[in-house]
Amino acid sequence: MIDIAFSSCPNDTFIFHAMIKKIINTKNYLFKPHISDVEELNKDAFISKFDVTKLSFHAYLLLRNRYSLLNSGAALGFGCGPILVARKNPKHIDTLKIAIPGKLTTANLLLKLWNPNINQVIVTRFDNILKGVQNGNYDAGLIIHEGRFVYPQYNLIKIIDLGEWWDNETGLPIPLGCIAIKKDLPKNEKNDINYILKQSVEYALRNRTDSKKYVKLYSQELDDEVIEKHLRLYVNEFTVQLGEIAHNAISMLEKMAEKKGII
Repeated sequence: MIDIAFSSCPNDTFIFHAMIKKIINTKNYLFKPHISDVEELNKDAFISKFDVTKLSFHAYLLLRNRYSLLNSGAALGFGCGPILVARKNPKHIDTLKIAIPGKLTTANLLLKLWNPNINQVIVTRFDNILKGVQNGNYDAGLIIHEGRFVYPQYNLIKIIDLGEWWDNETGLPIPLGCIAIKKDLPKNEKNDINYILKQSVEYALRNRTDSKKYVKLYSQELDDEVIEKHLRLYVNEFTVQLGEIAHNAISMLEKMAEKKGII
């Protein structure tokens, strides 16, 4: 039995569906799912709560003494970064009260890299941010996941797309989230789990509708079109297997964060 933790976002439930439900061959492994907000998973990893877990790359860079990176399941890509939104264009961004989805999220790391002078951040769940900005609880909000597709419905405008900013700065895909495994697990288990996860991702891509009910069970945005847009953006070639380009992007994120003194 392997405890495996991931978020409720469509890209995670989509790629894990086949291995959780044993649609594919999982050998002699049973996977017990724990589904939670990504920031909660980031925090749990600091006490090594789960054998295999979704992590923001920000958290992973701080936890490399405990967890190793799996080659499949990651969220990287172009045009898929977090977006800073508000009700109107602000005169001074540094003084804004900004809602963020977690201090350990890659979104928060990117915000710091873009503007190190921002210091009034309020942590809340990602699914509270849009309504909070709309209602005036926050001056601005840093949105992730499905939020990028629906924020105009809340009468909000884009201040900056940090994915576009990253692209212009580096020319590399933006590393958002990864799947990590405890370093102290036996090597054969790590190899097996990585293989099973890759098979699960590939099955999901070949059979896109099989996981529909499972995905909608946890999705914050239940609209089919929004979910499909989300999947096509966040599940891609880098999700199947990290390659040289993805590792270059992760190294770039690490170097930029070290240079700014963030990690």
